[in-house]
Order: sequence, then C-alpha cells, then structure tokens
Amino acid sequence: MKKPLLEFTDRGIYCSRANVYIDPWKPVENALISHGHADHSRAGHKKYITHHRNLPIIRHRLGAIDASGMEWGETFSRNGVVFSFHPAGHIIGSSQVRVEYRGEVWVFSGDYKTESDGLCEPFEPVRCDSFITECTFGLPAFSWQPQEEVLSDIKAWHATNQAVGKTSVLFAYSLGKAQRLLAGLGPDYEPVYTHGAIENMTEVLRPLGAFAPTRRITRETPSDALKGALVIAPPSAHGSTWMRKLVPYETAAASGWMTFRGARRRRAVDRGFVLSDHSDWEGLLSAIDATGATCVICTHGYSDIFSRYLREVKGLDARTEATQYEGEGNGESTVE
Repeated sequence: MKKPLLEFTDRGIYCSRANVYIDPWKPVENALISHGHADHSRAGHKKYITHHRNLPIIRHRLGAIDASGMEWGETFSRNGVVFSFHPAGHIIGSSQVRVEYRGEVWVFSGDYKTESDGLCEPFEPVRCDSFITECTFGLPAFSWQPQEEVLSDIKAWHATNQAVGKTSVLFAYSLGKAQRLLAGLGPDYEPVYTHGAIENMTEVLRPLGAFAPTRRITRETPSDALKGALVIAPPSAHGSTWMRKLVPYETAAASGWMTFRGARRRRAVDRGFVLSDHSDWEGLLSAIDATGATCVICTHGYSDIFSRYLREVKGLDARTEATQYEGEGNGESTVE
C-alpha cells in the first residue's frame, strides 16, 4: 500500500519524505507552523518555518527560537517535496500549508474562516487531492451573521450600559478575537480598556492593523474611569479578583459557542455575541468544494458527524483523525 504524503503520528502531522512536521504537538527537528495559537505553535522545536506575519506572534509567545518567515505562495523544497503557505483567514498570519510531491497535492488547512474580517488576509481556496480540515463548528446549527451586524449589536449593548454607568466587559481570546474586535470597532471608538494579556498581544500586532485606541488596566487605573467604558478581557479573567475594579458591570462573550444558550449559561455571562474566527457549517462545505479534493480528513470538533455527511451526502472519501488541537479556545490563557 502506498504511504500517504502526510500521516498522523504521536508527534503531529508528518511528511516523512521531507522530515517535516506541520503544527506538531511534541518537539521535532523541523516544524511548519500554521498560526500563533498555543495549540498549533508549541515550544521545543529545533527549527520553525511560518508566514512572516506570524513571526512576531510566535517569538512573543515562545521567546528566542530559530524561526524563518515566508511570503504567501512562496515555495521551498525538501527532498523533492514542495511546500508553500496560503491565507487561512483565521487570525493575522494564519496559513494553510500546501504540500506537493510528484503531482500529488495535499493541503493542511490549520484553522480557517471563509468570511473576510477586514484584518487578516482572506481565506484562499487551494486546489488539492487531499484536504485536512478542522470541524470545530461542523454542525448545521452553526451559521454566522455578517460581522458588521454583530459589531453593531456590540456597540448598541455598550451604549445601553454606558447610559446607566455600567462597565461593559467583553470576553475575547487575547490573540485573534480581541484584535478583530478592535479593528472592527474602528480607530475612533473609545473608551476601550484592556486586560494586560489583551494589551500585550495587541502591542505586538499594532504594526499589522488599524485598531481602536486602548488603555491598559493597571492597579493605578481609577475605578471611576472605567464606568461606562468597554473592557476587553480574556475568558480566564471572568470570576477573578481582577474584575472587582470594574463594578458595576455587565458581561458578554464573543464566540461561536454563543449560538447555544446553554453555552452562555455555562460561561455565566449576561450576553453572548456569535462571532467566531472559525468557519461555520456552510463555510466548511464551501471551502471543501472549492479545493476540489476527493479525499477529506476531518480533525477536532464535530469531526465524526461532519465526515459522515461528506461521505453519505457529498460522496467524498472522508475520515477522521485525532489531533491535540483544541478548536475555538486555542489554548489561550492570560499569560503573555
């Protein structure tokens, strides 16, 4: 039986012919990194290769590493295998990885969304024979509203709270979601205050986008200054002593999981805004159709349900594989 060009191992997705791993979860010699979230870019690899817009992110998170950056579509070869990075539309610097050997083409999608957010490079369909796709939101129930509608709802929520002197605390992941919100709110939107984890990452990314002006919350920040303000914080700040300074406040979360009321109750937030950096059901299907792939490998999320649909309804050769990627949540923490 012919050995596949990419295989799933206990260290990550491996191309044995080139001795290269893609987003490995254990230390390896050569790692191609799709994007900067902690579940895809881990410490301990000898050599990192990624898109150049992702370099400042992984260097900020991982410290002194041997890393090089590529342009979109720029090719490089190892033992006859040709690799290139292509926009995934997930967060700034996020890539799909194209792998070709003797006319056979595989694409590892990483995490991706098909809706353009006006901040990161939009998703680019890449023609291939085999496509490795995430399935974080691989259920028909997940169907996103246009970003502008969600941002309009967030602004209205903030205005309502502002009118009664409440702080609006919006929970969002420190890498990706927070910057998407700040870019969507626009450069004239204020006052916006941020948790230190949000501010640290936003400082790294300011050269790459136009964000609303922000003010870091410190011990010296007076409580009165926060009344009526919009505060963006990571989910892990919810329920912590850090929140005491923000009283009185109302909380909200920006996440694809806010589709379900039960998820909002579990996160104990007052309001949920459905905004995800992953594709919804239709986005996943349209992305797969655009690749022309006949073989689809489904990872993390609703992979069993989604792969069954691809087999039974779309007639594709689809299966699931286990990874250590976490889906929406991205291994985020308040530590930056």
